[in-house]
Amino acid sequence: MPITSSERLKQLPKFLFVQIDQLKSDAVKKNIDVIDLGVGDPDIPTPQPIIDALKEAVQDSKYHRYPSHLGMPSFREAAANYYQKHWDVSLDPNNEVLGLIGAKEGIANLPVSLVNPDDIVLVPDPSYPVYGSSTLLNGGHVHHVPLTRHNGFLPDLSSIPNDICRRAKILWLNYPNNPTGAIAPLSFYEDAVAWAKKHDVVLASDAAYIDLYYGEKPPSLLSAQGAKDVSIEFYSLSKTFNMAGWRIAFACGNAELISMLATVKTNVDSGPFDAVQQAAIAGLTGDHSMVEDIRDVYRERRDILCQGLVDAGFDLFYPDAGLYCYVAVPQGVTSMEFTRQILEQAHIVTTPGNGFGSQGEGFVRFSLCETKERLIQAIERLKNVKL
Repeated sequence: MPITSSERLKQLPKFLFVQIDQLKSDAVKKNIDVIDLGVGDPDIPTPQPIIDALKEAVQDSKYHRYPSHLGMPSFREAAANYYQKHWDVSLDPNNEVLGLIGAKEGIANLPVSLVNPDDIVLVPDPSYPVYGSSTLLNGGHVHHVPLTRHNGFLPDLSSIPNDICRRAKILWLNYPNNPTGAIAPLSFYEDAVAWAKKHDVVLASDAAYIDLYYGEKPPSLLSAQGAKDVSIEFYSLSKTFNMAGWRIAFACGNAELISMLATVKTNVDSGPFDAVQQAAIAGLTGDHSMVEDIRDVYRERRDILCQGLVDAGFDLFYPDAGLYCYVAVPQGVTSMEFTRQILEQAHIVTTPGNGFGSQGEGFVRFSLCETKERLIQAIERLKNVKL
């Protein structure tokens, strides 16, 4: 009997990055020095106090058992206190915070708890691909909401047709934004909350980059008045504390939404490893200067890369936060063509904007997850690219 995939699996868009990975692999096999500015994978070591906390915790056998699907009470309390301290958001750690095995897990599981077949999920375009793929895998339909440079890469909620609003269950927001680096002001969140209440839509905020800012501190969606009535936010320690491989995050916000997501988790997975939660507590409750040090490194890299790209004649959206620089490709060249050409000629890996949605066509994303020396080297190589 032939083995065939499910119809839902067939709906997933082709994974553009497979082709890029192959081109990169081919170059590496030829012993070519490749500068990888494609993936936003933090390259700075995790702060030592967090590592030390893990070393101590992992030696304690009480942390070797199955973790609670909710997360340790002490971890949830640390998360709630962190939001109170940094965004003046009050959270009940028992009902409004849920431990996650990385934010991606929570983001992917949210549609399981909310989306019925034929429901619509409003997904920004461009955006993190998981918002759309998790919707399709749960039988929902994706309606893309364009993010354009003209609107500062904020969605125009008034442009969403009424018939789409009536069927919508979730609106995804992601600020600071990946891939653009844009920040949403509190006024936008206040308008979004009012819109969500009017249309009975859940606001889901992916705040993975909220602590990686280079100017004014970005607000949390939950800072908007009444946001907890309709919102859930996902906070990742991967970027803030350079803990990407540790797989630790939390969801917070509306208690009913947290309960629904917790029900999904108890049926399909569990909570994070308790020893990792203990390490995360050390980050959340520790000296915040460790985060400021990380921001300083990325700020210097951002300034080097962005100024170098401008000097080389590129047009870009200068990021106020995040790990990326969003660059317009030269006229007459597609995002994928530009990505291929600079990989072949300059041996630099980038991510084509259309990998994040159709509105990303005409842009490429450069990551800041390389040393400043390598970024300077990349700029010099780019100056010699012939398109």
